[in-house]
Amino acid sequence: MSNDDGSESRDSGRPALDRPALDRRAFMAAASGLGLGATALPAALWARTREGREGLTKADISAAARVAGFEFADEELDLMLEDLNGTRESYAELRTVEIPNSAVPALHFEPALPGTRYPAESSIFRYTRPRGLGRPADLEALAFAPVTELAELVRSRQVTSTELTEMYLGRLKAHGETLECLITLTEELALRQAARADAEIARGYYRGPLHGIPWGAKNLLAEDSYRTTWGAKLYEDQHIADDSTAGRRLEEAGAVLVAKLTLGALAQGDCWYGGQTRNPWNPGQGSSGSSAGSASAVVAGLVGFAIGSETLGSIVSPSTRCGASGLRPTYGRVSRSGAMALSWSMDKLGPICRGVEDCALVLHAIHGADGLDPTARDVAFDWDPERPLSDVRVAYVPSAFAAEREDEEWKAFDEASLEVVRGLGIDPVALELPDDIPYGAMRIILSAELGAAFDELTRSGRDDLLVRQTRGARPNTVRKARMIPGWSPSRRTGCARSPCTASHGLWRGSMSSSRRVSGDRCFSSRTSRGTRRS
Repeated sequence: MSNDDGSESRDSGRPALDRPALDRRAFMAAASGLGLGATALPAALWARTREGREGLTKADISAAARVAGFEFADEELDLMLEDLNGTRESYAELRTVEIPNSAVPALHFEPALPGTRYPAESSIFRYTRPRGLGRPADLEALAFAPVTELAELVRSRQVTSTELTEMYLGRLKAHGETLECLITLTEELALRQAARADAEIARGYYRGPLHGIPWGAKNLLAEDSYRTTWGAKLYEDQHIADDSTAGRRLEEAGAVLVAKLTLGALAQGDCWYGGQTRNPWNPGQGSSGSSAGSASAVVAGLVGFAIGSETLGSIVSPSTRCGASGLRPTYGRVSRSGAMALSWSMDKLGPICRGVEDCALVLHAIHGADGLDPTARDVAFDWDPERPLSDVRVAYVPSAFAAEREDEEWKAFDEASLEVVRGLGIDPVALELPDDIPYGAMRIILSAELGAAFDELTRSGRDDLLVRQTRGARPNTVRKARMIPGWSPSRRTGCARSPCTASHGLWRGSMSSSRRVSGDRCFSSRTSRGTRRS
């Protein structure tokens, strides 16, 4: 049962009623027969009847139905009451099965349009090798150099990977605390990887442009030797005995992991359990999020490049705020194995760098299927820096640029960006999205999947330990997610679309449906309250 404020009500302390258990089939028959299977009502009622609660009343069912947008006649409530009062043992039994965040639900989303086929092998991949580079007198002069320049200096043996690694480690120690962008220095691992890179290059074995280049990982990527905190105090000491696929592939490319960088708690914003990550250009300002530390560290010259993640703007936003080049890849291009799941049908991993070509070099190293993330695909990635920009197609939505904005400075920024594209010799292609789809309302997909991914936090009451407890923060979003309908059938008759594209299935008590097309885009803790019981 839900309270008026949307939060789940607490245990009353009354003894449990001695009622017979109702199996799931009978419960769903009772609820679905009245058109409730697709709503938040069953979850609300299951919660209301768990151990330690008194029995449901018709008023309880009616109130829960209103949360889901339903009204029922008195006789309908009478029919539902007896069956819905026997649910607590079955639901408690379901919750004895622990589902780790790494488990992927049985969903499939394919961003390619029907009938479209893409080659699996790249037809061309070459990168810029700057000429005339020389070793600077002070190696810190390379702190802000792009990967293309660092790579050439390492390849030509003018600078060793160990020298670069020690330089970046020094800068992380000097500025990481000021910017609040650093969670863990991976110094021992980094020096070991750098020494190996130097030895390989010395004997003529050069792996490619990332060989010997120091990088930082958003700390939702697992690394066996170090903590993976997800930016949340709850997981400050969490150790995941595995490496992410992205991290393994970068190691195979010869890159050197020097740091695990901050992210907003559970991948929201720039506030983590140690503070607020800062914009290097204006330390009085946050760096935006959730790939806050990745963008801040790259722009401050603390790493050669970084990996971030995006569900809804978490690469693009901090890159914009800090002035980095961020690439939000197409869904399915990069495996998310070993990364914290926030929204299985929306999460993406991508590079944050100091230049566009650097993003291309990193994406080339990490993209493709791995047999671990079922959504990852083998699709060719071609890169040719000599291709004329006039051959590149860039689309934009005129109505979005013309729309009124509360922040005129950002509106001017958007318009200036479009002019920069035109100034590069690219003629932007105007297009409009269908105007009959409520795009803003579709963000509920993220909330539903987030609620499923962190369902245990709400049930256990540990969500109180997260730093931010505001209306828009993760804890409140997860609590509200328990009230989300699974899909919206028209007049309780089933899906209106033909063919049906919804995902009609339960996953940790939440359901979601989606139909989207995506593409590459460049660009204090409260006092803990009583424990909640399942």
